[in-house]
Amino acid sequence: MLGRTLQEVSAALKQGQITPVELCQKCLSLIKKTKFLNAYITISEEVALKQAEESEKRYKKGHSLGALDGIPVAVKDNFSTSGIETTCASNMLKGYVPPYNATVVQRLLDQGAVLMGKTNLDEFAMGSGSTDGVFGPVKNPWSYSKQYREKRKQKPHGENEDSNWLITGGSSGGSAAAVSAFTCFAALGSDTGGSTRNPAAHCGIVGFKPSYGLVSRHGLIPLVNSMDVPGILTRCVDDAATVLGVLAGHDPKDSTTIQDPGKPFMLSSLTDVSKLCIGIPKVSLPFHFTEILSDQIQSPGLGNRLVGVESCLCHFY
Repeated sequence: MLGRTLQEVSAALKQGQITPVELCQKCLSLIKKTKFLNAYITISEEVALKQAEESEKRYKKGHSLGALDGIPVAVKDNFSTSGIETTCASNMLKGYVPPYNATVVQRLLDQGAVLMGKTNLDEFAMGSGSTDGVFGPVKNPWSYSKQYREKRKQKPHGENEDSNWLITGGSSGGSAAAVSAFTCFAALGSDTGGSTRNPAAHCGIVGFKPSYGLVSRHGLIPLVNSMDVPGILTRCVDDAATVLGVLAGHDPKDSTTIQDPGKPFMLSSLTDVSKLCIGIPKVSLPFHFTEILSDQIQSPGLGNRLVGVESCLCHFY
């Protein structure tokens, strides 16, 4: 069940194949088994179980709040969470318990999501490896995969076996590891210059940075106010779209958010991928400017191929 997508689990909850409490307990059990990954700073077990029980009551009455009702999620520890310590992986904020929820956290909870805990990061989100927080580095779940272990055995090394772990990228490495290790189905990260997309790439999951102003920053402890954006980490694109549909929209507490009300995000189904043509950028260093050969991508007969495309390289003075 933990390996399914968010949408699949949501359907299973509605059909009674599993209850929110059972799902929450499975995730909590896996969080404890994978504690060595150091993905979580705080595990909100009591809060999660209480939220799952409330969700279960709603399902029994046939009053589900939506696709996220009963779904375990995690939140990067630079988002304010009412009653739950928020540290930004820094000694400066140890013991700080916010009196309110960040808007994105509140919107998840309003849809019945179950908060499993707060995830690890680089201190104050300033980093790209999730190795520079006071709670120690986050270890990539793929470090413990059979494929990676077999690859390491082929190489002579004298280090301790436990030292052969891979980084998760950052600064939202804890959230990426939590999703990749199946301890939750979605997680919040923050993205200033890649801090959601970078760890997603390292951990083999989907990382999405919404356009600035599409999602509220209220309650996100800032790194760079004019660039910070709450990010979304999931295991598939459809799940990211589902979460974005919940988070997006105007927030009176954040004047930089869009004024138009948010609309549900629907992805069109791709029926024939054999007709896709993917362009691979190639940068030409000696030139001040090289035009994009977009006609190569649009030419007929290039379906199901990878095509090299010259990219722009502008020199700024």
